[in-house]
Amino acid sequence: MRTWVNGDLLADPDAPAVAARDHGVTVGDGVFEVVKVVDGRVFAIEPHLERMARSARGLGLADPDLDAVRRGVAAVLEGEQLTLGRVRITWTAGLAPLGSDRGDGPSTLMVVAGPIDPWPETAAVVTVPWPRNERGALAGLKTTSYGENVRALAHARAHGASEAVFANLRGHLCEGTGTNIFYVVDGELRTPTLAAGCLAGITRHLVLEFSARGTGHIAALAAAVPPRIGVVLNVGSAHLGEFGSVDAIARAKGELVEALPSNGVAVLNADDPRVAAMASRTTARVRTFGARADVRAEDLTLDAGRARFRLVTPAGSAPVALRLVGAHHVGNALAAAAVAAELGGAPETVAAALSAAAPASRWRMEVTDRADGVTVVNDAYNANPDSMAAALRALAAVGGGRRTWAVLGPMRELGTESAAAHEGVALLAKELGVDELVTVDSPEYGSGRPVADAAQATALLRAELAPGDVVLVKASRAAGLDRVAAALLEGAA
Repeated sequence: MRTWVNGDLLADPDAPAVAARDHGVTVGDGVFEVVKVVDGRVFAIEPHLERMARSARGLGLADPDLDAVRRGVAAVLEGEQLTLGRVRITWTAGLAPLGSDRGDGPSTLMVVAGPIDPWPETAAVVTVPWPRNERGALAGLKTTSYGENVRALAHARAHGASEAVFANLRGHLCEGTGTNIFYVVDGELRTPTLAAGCLAGITRHLVLEFSARGTGHIAALAAAVPPRIGVVLNVGSAHLGEFGSVDAIARAKGELVEALPSNGVAVLNADDPRVAAMASRTTARVRTFGARADVRAEDLTLDAGRARFRLVTPAGSAPVALRLVGAHHVGNALAAAAVAAELGGAPETVAAALSAAAPASRWRMEVTDRADGVTVVNDAYNANPDSMAAALRALAAVGGGRRTWAVLGPMRELGTESAAAHEGVALLAKELGVDELVTVDSPEYGSGRPVADAAQATALLRAELAPGDVVLVKASRAAGLDRVAAALLEGAA
């Protein structure tokens, strides 16, 4: 164990170092954070420091000097080999009279590091008879007034449990002494809101997708959940019928970068002119990804539709071999790499994570090989002209001389551009050398082999597929063409 107090690392971590009249000692007038340490590295230190500063303001204390805190953390961890441990950071009001009034002396800052035992995989829990006051002055603050937790945990031990859970004044479960609470309601996993009186949890990184069906929608979402890093991948033609024009889509997507703070980061696709132009709409720092951008892919090749390239970032480079099918995933990977780099990820670590990434949702470029050599590419989750083009190019890359089938359904919400968009997709399929185009309930394609529904498409494929063929299945979600892919894979090894 190591202890640091007000700038000094103590030779004896248990030696007296804080005045007996420190208000944190006499009345619990202080705030603290406990930060997990794994293999010598602290977990999510910055969100913990932000929460400690919020707690200090809520208690009426001056903000702690966070740079001094960081120096203290570094000092107690230097030379230590903590495989699993914790760092406790405490900030008190300092010297004060023997009463509730504060003194005018300097505050006290303490940082202590030591090992901990792993948490058990399961625990026995009791609900204590004393409620947490969600309307009290200390609700939601992490203060050193933790006697209530000590009493609750002793109650739990006396009843054969290892954790105690509080309800609030309304009788709703609120929090544990050292754990967050999750509960299930109607099959949904939930956690109490801050209004329940619980302490705000620490989330290292929260990744959200902001969606829209019109202007103002993204701005409203960003106001509800203010982002620090905003990523715009592209401006395409999805939901064109709702927005009216691609320029309107660009205006709506740009609301994200407009919402970023001046100390935030806008991650923009340099290869998309409409996205690149969004740099003028933000006060945040701009990081670009693309062919000749801050974060880019060099020496790009495709192996059965899967991209290999050298990831190049301002901090260095490393090789990447994607498991995801389709060259279009290179741009997605570069965007993710740009964000990871902003969060301190080393090029080698980021490249390894990208190379290990697998499809995380159903019906998005799911590639399955049947025992007879037929390959089914299920990309039936959704479709628009841009994603159709990407999928057809992936089909051509996976095909590599084999007979290829594109089973395509309708693309929805394209408005007056619908007919031209469908015809353009059919033309691209021809240009890419797709051998068989099957259109399902989609006369606007204007070519190919039309069938009325998924059942007819399945019957046609079952009758004509030969070993070695590659089949792409794709349409807007409402078409339900995932049923075609599922039928082709019934009983497949």
